[in-house]
Amino acid sequence: MVQTLTFCHSVFRWLVLASLIYGIFRAAKGYWSKSSFGKVDNSVRHWTATIVHIQLTIGIVLYSQSLVVKYFWTNFKAAITNKDATFFGLIHIFLILLAVVFITIGSALAKRKTADHEKFKIMLVWFSVALFIIFIAIPWPFSPLANRPYFR
Repeated sequence: MVQTLTFCHSVFRWLVLASLIYGIFRAAKGYWSKSSFGKVDNSVRHWTATIVHIQLTIGIVLYSQSLVVKYFWTNFKAAITNKDATFFGLIHIFLILLAVVFITIGSALAKRKTADHEKFKIMLVWFSVALFIIFIAIPWPFSPLANRPYFR
């Protein structure tokens, strides 16, 4: 089961990034061209939030099964000094949860606005901030927080 979830997690991480980038693109294009917020824009908003929530659910299950995370929480005093264990046990999950909150709030606020210009602006701002937070939460090879090679 963990292997299946890991595979789904890998697929959905790319879907999250693709839908978020596409949502930001649609929002920027609509905002600057003063377009009307159509069914496609609303679907992009909705499906981006849905994909993110599915990824969060899978991620929480994998987080609870992770050996690094289990080590971090059972040996907190020693593990907090380990940069990689602290990143995966605490920082990564916090940043991802924060990004999901931003996406959820941005989606909900955009849904409730009546002016198309405001819908695009809200999506653009909230989704962009969430994408920035996600980029911080990724263990890039050059990251000072924790790093992994591009290909394992």
